[in-house]
Amino acid sequence: MTPAARIQTAIEILDRIALGVPAEKALTTWGRRARFAGSGDRAAVRDHVFDVLRRWRSTAALGGGESGRARMLGLLRMQEAAPEALFSGDRHAPAPLTEAEQVAGQTPEGAAALDLPDWLAERFRASLGVRAGAVAEALRHRADVFLRVNLLRGDLTAALAALSGEGITAEPHDLSPTALRVTEGARRIARSQAYLSGLVELQDAASQAVVDALPLTPGARVLDFCAGGGGKTLALAARLGGSPVEAHDADPARMKDLPGRADRAGAAVRLREAPAGPYDLVLCDVPCSGSGAWRRAPEGKWRLTPDALQAVCREQAAILETCAGLVAPGGHLAYATCSVLQEENAARIAAFTADHPAWTAITERQFLPQDGGDGFYVAVLTRR
Repeated sequence: MTPAARIQTAIEILDRIALGVPAEKALTTWGRRARFAGSGDRAAVRDHVFDVLRRWRSTAALGGGESGRARMLGLLRMQEAAPEALFSGDRHAPAPLTEAEQVAGQTPEGAAALDLPDWLAERFRASLGVRAGAVAEALRHRADVFLRVNLLRGDLTAALAALSGEGITAEPHDLSPTALRVTEGARRIARSQAYLSGLVELQDAASQAVVDALPLTPGARVLDFCAGGGGKTLALAARLGGSPVEAHDADPARMKDLPGRADRAGAAVRLREAPAGPYDLVLCDVPCSGSGAWRRAPEGKWRLTPDALQAVCREQAAILETCAGLVAPGGHLAYATCSVLQEENAARIAAFTADHPAWTAITERQFLPQDGGDGFYVAVLTRR
């Protein structure tokens, strides 16, 4: 595919997304039909689509409209590219720019410049104060790729050497002693022996730091209550030196790959449909807005509504109630989100402890994208 054909393909996919088709589904549907497209073409189209999704409002402003074509025009202007060379009308290329398109567009302002819906821009300012603008700006850019070194299979030095031997360059990151930031060769990871042998796992650095913050003792009975794909489950097992970790999810289908991942990692993981306490540590990495990870899943910025946010807050409160009943006397309850919104984080813990005076938060930490990873929050509570 030519660069112009990639632009035209991205335009068509963006139009489908604007009609309500999930981004991954739109990309997958195109990919199945586009047998002619090589891996480089698919990666380039995906990058165009996600660059626009991160900047949905600002690209529309710069492009002078809300169509996929206008947004791609806005993105090219943002990147200081020459759109006339790509909107050429040649075979498979976008049609030439009209006179109106050549002069359309304006500098985005306010919430559009932050690439947030108006109501979310207000929530960001209320939650983050003077840091709101910097967080919103960080979420407009691609996230780094991070790996977790699996200490059940090797150490940092071994992982760096193994990755380097396969053309993947990485460097340690301050957020976690097991975190590596990939600086070159990220697309090779899934096929690398370091990954296939379980020496490294794909996991954001701040997500690793959340697990680092949890109180663990040898032989502790540990439950990951909202395990999902199991990234934190495996990190917990590695911290425990291979002692078993129990994993549960309200939708067991989300854990379908976890047994295979655990085998590859050399981790002892036991799936539980109905966990029975008491546990020394219960981690509830609850469903949330995902606002701290919108660099990776930017569609969430535009799909979230005030009502949906309130619904997820109610779900978070219910999960805290359930998990509190599973903690042993003297044990710990850990609450985590990948959100930067106060109502899902510190306010949620404040509401829980106000309703349950016997519980107190002993540690709380908010990670922001400026720290290097995604936005995460973690609080560790114990019963007085």
